[in-house]
Amino acid sequence: MSQSNPLAILCLASYEKGAEFMRECKRQGCRVFLVTSQSIANADWPRESLDDVFLIPDNEKKWNRTDVIYGISYLARKQKIDRIVALDDFDVETAAALREHLRVPGMGDTTARYFRDKLAMRVQAKDAGISVPEFAHVLNYDSLREFMARVPPPWLIKPRFEASATGIKKINKDDELWPVIDKLGDQQSFYVLEKYVPGDIYHVDSIVSERQIVFALANQYGYPPMDVAHQGGIFTTRTMIRGSEDEQALQAMNAQVLKAMGLVRGVSHTEFIKGKEDGKFYFLETSARVGGANIVELNEAASGLNLWAEWAKIEILRGEKPYVLPKVNEDYAGLIVSLARQEYPDTSAYKEEEIFWRMKKRHHVGLVVRSASSERIKELLDSYTQRFYKDFFATQPLSDKPNS
Repeated sequence: MSQSNPLAILCLASYEKGAEFMRECKRQGCRVFLVTSQSIANADWPRESLDDVFLIPDNEKKWNRTDVIYGISYLARKQKIDRIVALDDFDVETAAALREHLRVPGMGDTTARYFRDKLAMRVQAKDAGISVPEFAHVLNYDSLREFMARVPPPWLIKPRFEASATGIKKINKDDELWPVIDKLGDQQSFYVLEKYVPGDIYHVDSIVSERQIVFALANQYGYPPMDVAHQGGIFTTRTMIRGSEDEQALQAMNAQVLKAMGLVRGVSHTEFIKGKEDGKFYFLETSARVGGANIVELNEAASGLNLWAEWAKIEILRGEKPYVLPKVNEDYAGLIVSLARQEYPDTSAYKEEEIFWRMKKRHHVGLVVRSASSERIKELLDSYTQRFYKDFFATQPLSDKPNS
């Protein structure tokens, strides 16, 4: 990269995240610009790595896309933009629209739908022969009646463009569904109805370079994230035993999913469920971003890789030079996170040598542990879960109000 003409990386972040991505871009000699919400202007951004920050007026983190296009187009009159990167799930479509408008290389509108739209990704996966829970678009009422007659409840009704468990409702019988649909009004077509499959939930976090998965780590959640979000509880996840039958099956399925969705380069967080009744794995959803809920620290503890930093390197290279994966460790790691009744929880009583990372966030508490032993990780998470309930645990209901 020429020092006289460094690459300009435009980062979109409607939530506070991606600091290490921006730091790595600056370490690589890039000019780094951040576009973020006015409401989080004073967040702990890595300002030493930023050449400028542009604020977008927002209402609950929602941006007017036209305003963004106008603003960035104005910036582009004097500053050539080489890369546009969405650091949060909610920014993927905006980044794609900007790339299309400015003709900046990278993921466009069509591919972005596969990583944001829960209906689009399910249709694409099913067409590629990947197992998915039975689903129907909340659109045509005759089709919905046919689905309900064929697929016994319970079902889940999910917003197509939300992240995590926001807006998901469980429907236990026929007469519960229609009032929910009626209440949605003109928003009905922005939802998908899906068979509820009880079982264990897994996630595979990947690095992709030129359509090749160069790194992927499979992990298993403790309590299902949707249940934690809606019912309250302590969130945990841990590395699966490498080479186990389930781990190999998930790695293979993850490769199928990312090929079907057309991810050329970057990172992905993809979720699967193993049905309790039939023992089969099903694809749930994928994304073109680093996993949230501090999963990046979990992956770093197990592998030694920071997925934000590796993603930055891949975006900068963009296939013009080969990406070289750093040395990968093969440790095991576990993550535990909870809301806390204390404003700033004190974890100093947790002294185990396996502790790799401690969360520092108001009314939250969390730890990541690392060990060469999978059994030790399980033992620590089991112990910490009981201690967290006693020492810190608090809960509040998840808003089912959609963000977009």
